[in-house]
Amino acid sequence: MMGPMTRTPRLLTAATIGLVGCTPALELTPSDAGVVLSRQALEAPDPGQAGQYDVLTMYYGSGTDKNRPEYRDSVTIETPTVDVSKMVDLGGSAKERNDYWGFTPENMPLNARVWYPDGEGPFPLVLVVHGNHNMRDFSDPGYDYLGELLASRGYILASVDENFINGGIRGENDARGWFLLRHVQLFDEFNQEAGNPFEGKVDIDNVVLIGHSRGGEAVANAAAFNRLSHYPDDASLTFDFDYEIQGIISIAPVDGQYLPTGRKVVVEDMSYLTFHGSHDGDVTSFHGLRIYDRLKFNDPDDFNFKSAIYVYRANHGQWNSVWGPNDNGPRSPRILDLRGLIPEEDQRRFAEIYVSAFVDVVTKGDKRYLPIFRDHRVIGQWLPETMYVTRFETSGFEALATFEEDIDVTTGSAPGVSIRGDSLSTWKEATLELRSSNRNNTSASQENQAVTVAWNNRIAGADTAAHGPPARYSVELPAGLAAGMRLWAGSTLDFMLAPTNRVPGPRPDPAAEDEADAVNRDAAEVDRNSQEEGSPPRRRRGSEEEEQDPPVDLSVEITDASGETARVTLSDYGAIRRPLETYVLRRRDVEEQRFQSHWELIMQTFSIPLGDFVSRNRSLDLRQIRSVSFVFDRVHGGEVAIDQIGLTPDMDPAFLRARVDGGS
Repeated sequence: MMGPMTRTPRLLTAATIGLVGCTPALELTPSDAGVVLSRQALEAPDPGQAGQYDVLTMYYGSGTDKNRPEYRDSVTIETPTVDVSKMVDLGGSAKERNDYWGFTPENMPLNARVWYPDGEGPFPLVLVVHGNHNMRDFSDPGYDYLGELLASRGYILASVDENFINGGIRGENDARGWFLLRHVQLFDEFNQEAGNPFEGKVDIDNVVLIGHSRGGEAVANAAAFNRLSHYPDDASLTFDFDYEIQGIISIAPVDGQYLPTGRKVVVEDMSYLTFHGSHDGDVTSFHGLRIYDRLKFNDPDDFNFKSAIYVYRANHGQWNSVWGPNDNGPRSPRILDLRGLIPEEDQRRFAEIYVSAFVDVVTKGDKRYLPIFRDHRVIGQWLPETMYVTRFETSGFEALATFEEDIDVTTGSAPGVSIRGDSLSTWKEATLELRSSNRNNTSASQENQAVTVAWNNRIAGADTAAHGPPARYSVELPAGLAAGMRLWAGSTLDFMLAPTNRVPGPRPDPAAEDEADAVNRDAAEVDRNSQEEGSPPRRRRGSEEEEQDPPVDLSVEITDASGETARVTLSDYGAIRRPLETYVLRRRDVEEQRFQSHWELIMQTFSIPLGDFVSRNRSLDLRQIRSVSFVFDRVHGGEVAIDQIGLTPDMDPAFLRARVDGGS
């Protein structure tokens, strides 16, 4: 676990020495990768390595493309054009765009480049689609690294061409999703067509959709459209899809650009993976978290999972081999601070591992890879050396407290669950924010409620060594709830948690002559690092308090109906990091204006096998659990946000076997 955040010294290289006059010192959170990524606990082959198949490539499309010979002279399969005029409005740029492309929204092409295995099949189908970019700088070749890898591992991957709706137009994200489904429909037709290169080779019941940037929202739109019979914005356009989409992946996605009936799209009953770089200079906040939180699992017996991963020092464009490091186009070196980025090959290596593992789990049922989506430490020797924050939940999760249901901080989400705090300096429920401000210069929301609790066990006064009993935050279960869940040693206690940069002042001394003054003094110290009400607190740079803030750790305690208790130490189950320093722009004054803070609060999932508690107290009865407590006994003070507290009655054995530290 890392210590207090410090600032790295000024770093000068040949590439940056000419920028010193206007560029501040590079500021990054010191990496803990040497410790966190020092182990390898997963017993499975590296999914980022090539598989057994030779890889074949081909193009399909209109055969008439004006600008790209691959879609004119090299198509193996000629495909029809489609009318998307109900979804795409070119506005004032229509003439220029139509002249350049040689077609209008009434007859847009279905083009893609395909990588596929040299084998009999049938093979699962993976479609990937780019996001918005200069329409003349073609984006669809940029996922070649995923195409080569997945085809070698037994997948058909098609990189879908949507360059003709790139550029300056808006309101086209519904079309981006619809195009993906139309390409799935093409492969269904290819699969059934005698003499087609894909005849009998497509496992059309195992489909995964991947999207980057605007494409990352488009895959969610496609998943929603797949279940509809009519286009929400104009029911005269009918849909006929209903394919077996097993999962979607959003890479650095936008969110909310398409609002059918004025509401955001909700994905249901499929697996979901999203990942985002901290130093994304285009989509500067992790919008994939909002898609993640809206996603619903309706049937606990139908296994699905969702995972969100924050990759420190990754950017927006390096997920695409065409786009590269310049998230703001040619102006990037003048606007963005590119010095802290991880190398392109490292960023794409991460994508290879996680995309490949995801499709193996959701289409082939290979749950050996499931642990990497909750705890990246289990594949420490495979991962590029940077820092990661992972979020994870399965369809079997049963919530105790999600903090979404009402304004009563003493009640949980499951019937009969109550909440109690003891000796806390702060206890509040609120919506978490993203670091970026919106266009009205107000804070942008994660659209997710969490509880924030702060504590300081020290007693105010001359004797700074005096401590009171450890503060705690407890979720109390009614009688019978745990028994109804059929909990056992293979069940897990799950929650998300992230420390902030705040440390409250010492508790008032009960023996003080003027207790009111002590309370006021304590309240002032609690807010010493905060901004205006409603904004994320900023750490005061260079302050004495900053250097003295302890690393955050705590205990998690379970108590049963007989009063038997057991505790584990949270840091055994994952890195507990304060927010990671993130400066995207070269000019700090512009950064201060554009962003609410120089970090984003991303919560880490912790999943603790209940068997670990039993190993510490054999008398503990898991069927009679009556409380789960966060006991702040490891450090004297701090503040944490907590969310999604609950239990997963039956966690997959592969998940429990692949572990780093913690437990028996």
